[in-house]
Parts: sequence; structure tokens; C-alpha cells
Amino acid sequence: MWSLVEGANLGWFRRAALVATAILVGWLSSAGAVGAAPALWLVRDQDSEIYLFGTLHALPAGLSWRTPLYDAAYARAHTVWFEADLSGADPRTIGDIVRRYGVDPGAPLSRKLPAADLRALSQQVDLARIDHLRPWAVALMLSVRGAAAGGAQVQKGADLAVTRTATRDAKPMRAFETLEDQARMFASLSNAAEVQYLSDVIREQGRRRARLTLAASGESLQQAWISGDVERLAPGLVGDMRRENPSLYDALLRRRNLAWTDALVRQMAGSGVELVNVGALHLIGEDGLPALLQARGFEVTRVQ
Repeated sequence: MWSLVEGANLGWFRRAALVATAILVGWLSSAGAVGAAPALWLVRDQDSEIYLFGTLHALPAGLSWRTPLYDAAYARAHTVWFEADLSGADPRTIGDIVRRYGVDPGAPLSRKLPAADLRALSQQVDLARIDHLRPWAVALMLSVRGAAAGGAQVQKGADLAVTRTATRDAKPMRAFETLEDQARMFASLSNAAEVQYLSDVIREQGRRRARLTLAASGESLQQAWISGDVERLAPGLVGDMRRENPSLYDALLRRRNLAWTDALVRQMAGSGVELVNVGALHLIGEDGLPALLQARGFEVTRVQ
């Protein structure tokens, strides 16, 4: 795992790219529950339909999440969308991206973090092997490792599961971003926002009960996602980020969602059916894709 940012291990960064928009192991979408199933929205105008599905990027093996309604949407879709295009994810390209955006040899990580966070981090990783990395890269690495420790696997996540199915079925696939776009997004954070992001992840990883389990109810995010019970849980998760690290919220969610909305509006100008699979965090609240598309005048309905 550590060789990713040192030597561009393809497997690690492929997984990291898929969770780059989820911070921890998947967050949740908002809106009232419509049946016990992961949330799915339908956006339509006179001659176009786009289904919006909020994924968890990492899931345990054997978890059944596909429903007849999702499968029907997939079958009808002419094109299947994902967050990132992994077609160019060869080791040389990945290594170049990491060297350009994830490494800072002139300012070691050990000089950027507060002393308490540095001590906590040293209990989780070998500092000597990551001291050249930028805070966002370390935060992402810790998040992936935290997901794996909880039994979740990106290879079993909804995104890669649908990618494999679409590849098998020769479905046309499109992506909103490239891997470089995602790395550039994290690298564009201010120093303060980037350090705070890592500090938050360090503290999260140090807790016995991280956000994979909500302390108040004991209900896991995964359970809430699979049951579609997101109305109560989602606002606090996204609200925390918006309040505590507004720069990260703006870069990770708001600006990207606005760009993705523009892309989907262009698609709605044509005709047909499309299926969009993105991290469920991108479907939350007033800056989520359902709300933004509704504000553009489209009919938006949560159908699952």
C-alpha cells in the first residue's frame, strides 16, 4: 500500500481514485426514504431521463444491494456514467500524477502537522515512508486503509461492480473526471484546508468507533445506505464538513457538483435514458445533484 505514492502502485491508486470523492468509506444521500433500498432518483424532461444512484465505493464481500428497480434502470440506460475515467490508469501515468500533485519534498509532512496529530499519525504509519507526501495524499491513504480494516473492499463496491457489468455488456460508459482531475482537486486545497483534512482523518482513524458506526444509534453508514434510511443521518455528516472545513466542502462537493450538473444538463438537451453512479455524498442537500438539477427546471423524483 505504501508503495503507491512512492512507486505508483496501480492497485492502490485505482482504489484511491474511486474513494477520492468520499473522504471516508462512503457517505449518504438525503431525502425521505422510499422503501428499504439504496437511494435512486429519476431526472426527466419531455424526451430524456437520467437516473442518479448514490454509491458506496467500498463494501464487504457478499453484500446484495442491486434491486429490480436499479437493474431496470441499468437495462434501459443507453450510457452508464461514473465519477472517474480509469481507462488510462497505467503505472507510468499514475506515478506521474502522484509526483506532480501528491509529493512535496521541499516541505516535509512532519513540519506541517500540529505536534499532537504528528504523534497520533506516528502510531498509525511509518512516518519516514510518507514524510515526502502532501497531507491530502496521506489522508486519502489512511481512509482507504480504514475502509479495509472495517471489512469493506473497493473491488466489491458498487462502482466497480457496475463497471464490470457494463464492460461485460459492452455498455457505453462515460466519466465526469479523469484521475488527474481528482488529484488536481485535492492539490488545489489551501494549506490550512489540506492539513485540517488530514488532521480530521488522523483523529477519525484513532477512534475505536469511527464514522463507520454512529455513536448515537450504533447504526452503521452501510446499514443506512443499504436500507435507504438517509433522511436522519446524512445532514449531520455533510453539515460537519461544510461547517468545519468549508474549503474542502467547496472543492470536494459544491464546485464539482456544479460542473457535473452542467454536463448532465447538456445530456438532457438530447434524448434517451442514462444512468449516473457517483458517491452518495454528491446527492446530498442543496448542493447535491438532485437539488441542482431540480433548480434547473427538471422534474426530479426519488424513486427508490
